[in-house]
Amino acid sequence: MSKQDLEIISPADADACCTGLLTAPLGDEQAVEPAKVFKALGDPVRLRLLSMIASREGGEVCVCELTPAFELSQPTISHHLKLLRQAGLIDCERRGTWVYYWLLPETTDRLAALLTRPAGAPLRQPAGTVA
Repeated sequence: MSKQDLEIISPADADACCTGLLTAPLGDEQAVEPAKVFKALGDPVRLRLLSMIASREGGEVCVCELTPAFELSQPTISHHLKLLRQAGLIDCERRGTWVYYWLLPETTDRLAALLTRPAGAPLRQPAGTVA
């Protein structure tokens, strides 16, 4: 595409084609912490670990139950769990020789709020579908 192919749009024209915002988008500083959490979730092993912890009845799980679910060494699983803790997604407590992990719902609730559209906001229909 050449510069000649680009059309300059005036602010008035942009207003005519663009819809308004439903909520304020994240600013630079507001995006830093959630980005760290999403980065921690960007690994399939960590995402699976978080899912296993979150789905546990009683709200906590022993590391001894997590490690056998993966074809990874115990130190590797511990490293992944450490990254989830550093991201604020889980916490843990040592009891004797075992460590127990649980979800920190305040972090997952904040992430869910970022990804949730405001109540009553219309959904965009995928191209080619009829509403």
